[in-house]
Order: sequence, then structure tokens, then C-alpha cells
Amino acid sequence: MNLINTSDIQSGMVFSEPVYTEGKNLLVPALVPIRQKDIDFLTSMDIKAVKTEGIQVEIEAQAEEIIEEVEKTDAIHALEALEAELANMLDQPDFDSFAEIPQDEIVITSKKGAIRFSISDVRQNSGPYRAYKNLIDKLNAVFVGLKTGDDVEMRAVDNICTLLLQDLHDNPDTFVGFILGGEITSQELAKSSINTAILSAKTAQELKLPNHKILNIVSGALLHDVGMLRLSKGITEKKGGLSDAELEQIKSHPIHTSKIITKELYGPREVNLIALQHHERWDGQGYPDKLVGQAIDIGARIISVADAFEAMVSKKSYRNSMIGYQAIKNLMADNGRRFDPAVIIAFTKIMGIYPIGSIVRLNDTSIARVVSIHTDAPMRPVIQLLMDKNGDALGSGNVVSVNLLADRTLFIKEAIDPAEFTEQNA
Repeated sequence: MNLINTSDIQSGMVFSEPVYTEGKNLLVPALVPIRQKDIDFLTSMDIKAVKTEGIQVEIEAQAEEIIEEVEKTDAIHALEALEAELANMLDQPDFDSFAEIPQDEIVITSKKGAIRFSISDVRQNSGPYRAYKNLIDKLNAVFVGLKTGDDVEMRAVDNICTLLLQDLHDNPDTFVGFILGGEITSQELAKSSINTAILSAKTAQELKLPNHKILNIVSGALLHDVGMLRLSKGITEKKGGLSDAELEQIKSHPIHTSKIITKELYGPREVNLIALQHHERWDGQGYPDKLVGQAIDIGARIISVADAFEAMVSKKSYRNSMIGYQAIKNLMADNGRRFDPAVIIAFTKIMGIYPIGSIVRLNDTSIARVVSIHTDAPMRPVIQLLMDKNGDALGSGNVVSVNLLADRTLFIKEAIDPAEFTEQNA
């Protein structure tokens, strides 16, 4: 570990590895500039030095890490260019306004006939799919027990956490693909919580947080909305808009969550804190305590982003879902209002500009599904062709995968809403 005196730190410094305060508490992730408010925090807490395993790097390096295609002279310009690319239609993102519902499959017609493709390429008899469904079933059993007043132990949540991290390690890309697939239509609260936990785990790993912190974040993600069990179905399943009074009841769910974690599950204090704070906002306009910036636990900041993305791409009774690309654009257009910008950067790197499962059109007019992401080049994922440039659909016996990072002649021209594409090819 390299020891750096607080007096030597200047705003704008960037290090190749995360910077920590005492006790391995994260100050800033790798390749994220230190801000003046970070320095003010160190001074106010009388922290004399920080530690990092990395070295100071030129700020230009961050631009290359954020996105390879953006050629700017510094990281600030790179991030602005990326945000402009992603948010050109969303100056004021509204998470209650959504695009049309993507269908679970698309139909490609050609001279060879009609071929159907699942959005996430789910195969219900596959090992990863069974593992994903098993996680949802286990968490749903916990929620049912809490709902009916059964004696539920925190150990059950810990076991799900361990299974999830192992499954995610074994099938990282496949699990993310299931989130966009939307093929499981029951057990909505459990499914949403598992999806949020998957996204939170990957983001925390990208930020290089210590393992014990990642475990707490995943547990907090699994339980972050458990307080919804204490609200009436008339509110949680209402179709259409909510009244002001109903919105206030929705806003009470973190308090209910905290009570469940502490008084029914006897869960760890840090897990409770993460779940309690997941609706706090970076600008201090969140709830329940209107915390600002880094006063919000890093786990809660991660879950906030993951939860928002999951809500946008998943169908709810009171709102429609949107394609992954549009959801990423919404997040990037936030501009430091709801979310920690460093977490947004990490989330974009692990999800890509076009998340796994996205249907895209290439510059040669071919159609493809995104199957894998390059964290250092979010706009150049690995794709599987569904329709070639001649308009012929490619069946399962003719799988063609293309690594856009290696093949520079091709690039993604646009994301396609599967519902619209199906209509065009009907």
C-alpha cells in the first residue's frame, strides 16, 4: 500500500487503483478523479493520510478506460462526450415515463422463412437458467415467510447471497442476459431483488470493493425492497399513476425494510444501512433522511443505480419497460442528481452502452444480439448475428459471433426495440 498525505492531495488527481481512508473505507474508485469535496471530507474528519495500491496516472487515462471510441484530451471532456452520446434525447430523465413494452421474442423473416429468437436466448432446460430460477424461488420463499409471519433467519438470505455470487462467477454474461429477457413473469418482488443483486454485485466488483463489503451489498440488494411486503397490494399493484398520499406510503418502504432487517431477521447493521439508504439521492433530495453525496453508504449508492436500471427494463403493473440501451441513456443523463457519477461510470462499464441481450443493427444493416461486454470498450461488445447483411435470418445451426473490438470494419449503428422490429418483419 502506498501512503499519501492528505496535505499532498490535489483536486483532479487520478490513481490507477482505489484510494482508501482508514479501515479500507473507499474514498474514490480507480481512475475516478479526486474532487475538492473529497479533500474537504478528509480534512473535516482529521484524516492525515490515505492509502492505495496504485500510482497516480495522467487524467487522460480515464478517458481511455471509460470508452475507447471517445478521443478527447481529458477525462472530463470524455465523460461529457459520452453523456451527450447517450442522452441526446433525455435532457430531463423521468423514471416514470417509459417506452413501449419489449416482447419476449423477435421474429425475423427472410427467404428461409420465419425464425423466432428469445431476447435473452433463454433456454429453460439450461443449467444457468435453472440456477437463476432457483435463486428467485429461494428468495421468494423468504419473502413469503416474512409476509405470513413465519420465523425466518438471516442465514437464509446469507445462503442465497453465497449462491448468487457463485452462480454469477460461473455465468456472468448469461445472468445479466436473463435480466433483459424478462421471461419469468411471476414472483415479481423476488425476481426484481435478484436482478438488482446481480447488477449490484458486478458494479461493486468493478469498483474493486473488498469481498466483505460486496457480501453486505448483495445482502442489502436482496432485501432492499422487502418493506414493500408491509404495503397494501392496492398500492404496490395499482395500474396507472399514484396519488400523493400513495406515493408517501411508497416512500415509507425503506423504514419498513429497516425494521424487518433489524427486528425480524436480526441482520447486520451495515446491511440495514445499505437497504435503508437506497433511495437517498446524490443531490440530497432523496429519502428518508435527505443524505448528500458520500454521506450515503457506497453500497446504497450502487443499489440505487442497479435498482433504477432494473425497474426501467422490467415490466411492472404500473408502468411499461424499455430496452436496455434506453435505460443506460437515462442513467447517463442523470448528471449527478440522483446517482453517484463514479457508480454510473462503473455501471456503464460492466453493462456496456448496449447491455447483454440488446438487439442492435450494424453499419452493414445486419441484425445481432449482444452476448458479451468489454468493460474497457463499452461500445464494442461481442455480438451474435441474427440476420446477415443480405437479409437472411441465421438459425441456431449457423451461429456467427463477432467481436467488435477485433473487427473494426463493423460497429453498432442503433439499438432496436424488439417490439418495433417484430412489427416491421411481421
